[in-house]
Amino acid sequence: MKSVEQLTVKIFADGADLAGMLEMYRRSYIKGFTTNPTLMRKAGVTDYQRFARMVLDAIPDRPISFEVFSDEFDEMERQAHEIAAWGAQVYVKIPVTNTRGQPAYDLASHLSHSGVRINLTALLSLEQVRDAAAALTGGAPACVSVFAGRVADTGRDPVPLMRAAVDALRVAPNAELIWASPRELLNIFHAEDVGCHIITVTNDILNKLPLIGRDLSGCSLDTVRMFFRDARLAGYEL
Repeated sequence: MKSVEQLTVKIFADGADLAGMLEMYRRSYIKGFTTNPTLMRKAGVTDYQRFARMVLDAIPDRPISFEVFSDEFDEMERQAHEIAAWGAQVYVKIPVTNTRGQPAYDLASHLSHSGVRINLTALLSLEQVRDAAAALTGGAPACVSVFAGRVADTGRDPVPLMRAAVDALRVAPNAELIWASPRELLNIFHAEDVGCHIITVTNDILNKLPLIGRDLSGCSLDTVRMFFRDARLAGYEL
């Protein structure tokens, strides 16, 4: 089994808690960061721009994605240009559709070819990946985020989809494929095996990285000791 340092897939930390982001920034194997409005709201962020600028001041040298939050394409475009102006390492997340299901490929293409680094997000199908590749090819450096974890949540195996997505994106060498919303540490190795460029991982999963390659007998013993300890702490009797 490969160590974290041997992996080809780039690990990006996914979150919006500044302290947690800074903790991950201190780890050399974290190559970038992603956020979204849901994570920011969960973290208690109330001033979007102030938070973003604090993050960029603290993390000036790794790619970071911030998402637009309008549902209208004209306003998305305005927000995208404003967000992109915050720094050269900023990628602007554009949802693959608006809430009415209208595709955002034309907007993504226009922004990408005008020099904005796009992270086209919330894709779940191979058809969407192909359309994204067509929209982004020839533009600025870009990312395509396929929510493999949400695919898995439907009972489907995301690995064949992600392998096919890697192939579909070859026509756009300026674009990198992101395995988004992983559900377990093993997904990092799934992403590595299919040739995915990036995987975004939350801190709770990242904190399991020291477990990679651990002896399974030792893990078994730790589990038994946990059960024994918790039963004693609870004061259970029969």
